[in-house]
Amino acid sequence: MTIDSDAAPDTLRWAVRLLRAEAVALALLAGWLIWADLTATKTDLVSALFVTGFAIAGAAALWALGGALARRRAGARAPAMVLQLMLLPVGWFMLQAGMGWLGVPLMALGLGVCALLLSPPTTRALGFE
Repeated sequence: MTIDSDAAPDTLRWAVRLLRAEAVALALLAGWLIWADLTATKTDLVSALFVTGFAIAGAAALWALGGALARRRAGARAPAMVLQLMLLPVGWFMLQAGMGWLGVPLMALGLGVCALLLSPPTTRALGFE
């Protein structure tokens, strides 16, 4: 299978940008969680560390997947899409909890990045066609 050496298509570049932006946002959330863990007067330490660790791991995974896709590693597309599809239930529960202002954009972001990753130019650039 041959992958052309032309510049990455806009759809792939935007998918990478959005994955990296999500990684930065999640890293900022992780930083806030660390601060909250350290300054809390009462906490369930195991739960606090689990949630904080999950946020750190998610940020690292999103950043790494963005980098792999930027290097046109076809194997990074499926894990990236799984992480994007995880935004759907998160957004849905936010919507149900009265936080539609955040839930709807999260759901749209997840679907949008999936659409970018499945678009024909991205598919060709990753060598699937």
